[in-house]
Amino acid sequence: MSTVLSKVLSLADFERLASHKLPRPIFGYVSGACEDGQSLQANRDAFSDYAFTTRILTDVSRRSQEITLFGQTYASPFGMAPMGIAALSAYRGDVVLAQAAQRANIPAIMSGSSLIRLEEVVEAAPDTWFQAYLPGDQSQIDALIDRVAAAGFKILVITVDTPAAANRENNIRTGFSTPLRPSLRLAWDGISHPRWLFGTLLKTLLRHGMPHFENSFATRGAPIMSANVQRDFSARGHLCWDHARAIRARWKGPMIVKGILHPADAALARQHGMDGIIVSNHGARQLDGAVAPLRVLPQILEQFRGGPVMLDSGVRRGGDILKAVALGAKCAFLGRPFNYAAAVAGAAGLDHAISLLREEVSRNMAMMGVTTLDQLNPGCLVKAANR
Repeated sequence: MSTVLSKVLSLADFERLASHKLPRPIFGYVSGACEDGQSLQANRDAFSDYAFTTRILTDVSRRSQEITLFGQTYASPFGMAPMGIAALSAYRGDVVLAQAAQRANIPAIMSGSSLIRLEEVVEAAPDTWFQAYLPGDQSQIDALIDRVAAAGFKILVITVDTPAAANRENNIRTGFSTPLRPSLRLAWDGISHPRWLFGTLLKTLLRHGMPHFENSFATRGAPIMSANVQRDFSARGHLCWDHARAIRARWKGPMIVKGILHPADAALARQHGMDGIIVSNHGARQLDGAVAPLRVLPQILEQFRGGPVMLDSGVRRGGDILKAVALGAKCAFLGRPFNYAAAVAGAAGLDHAISLLREEVSRNMAMMGVTTLDQLNPGCLVKAANR
């Protein structure tokens, strides 16, 4: 283990290190939320609402944290959430993330807002899931879904909480835009972070050319750096359950809806044939003041049965993962921490981050007196006294 990684004792340490390695606009994009950051803090506070109860003098010498999702057994109850433009945080970021997840046998979801062709990622890590942002009309949607299927992805995730562009004031304050616009400030941000400049940006430009948004459509999208080309977000305000029904008829594998926060939408997802859902407020990046997923998880579980209910947003510790599982989540996904780990130390950083989480889950299971995750239930938790 490198000297740097030997000092990383928790996922929070990766964030601190990444804040020094990444240029201010890139780190600001990853770390930031929208508006005042109310939901960003609320996502973390929700986990503090619960305290563990423990059982003692039980034999916990043999513990398993395996889970099964869509017929595949994974080694741990956590995975990698989709992260847009990850290839700006780490060289070939989407590939590095997906391969690390495959080595560790945990689920990973590739973002549709990515800079490496989806075909390349699934070739490098065949078990990766794909997350799509739906284009503006049905013909474009059909073409994208067909491309994802032809590439060999087995599991499709549709993100549904982006009907409008979020008010991410933080991006403007830190100098981030999509596409990145050449400027003296941007040049200084790169020069003042030489490890990122030479190890990520220039290495990418020399070996692969200018990065583009590769997977928003069936065809190539806009370049990441341009003086006058706007990223095509596509109008999504008109999208509705009819579009989900059409995709369900077209996609032959498991299909998941990501971004559900209301029990009624969970019920509709089941009625429209979704195989699973991810309870999420987009990591607090869309609607400030949106409820933390953990708070509505029990009500959503009442409305979606017969398939896995998963969760993301605010997960940072093994204890958070176990609280989500105790409340009924099948798997908890993390985004920013894995992005930071890749930025700090690439594949080695990701392996270390996964190992830290896995050890926290295992250790906490022992402390609670459980040997398998199916022994967890709401009775293992109590409302914290200060809440």
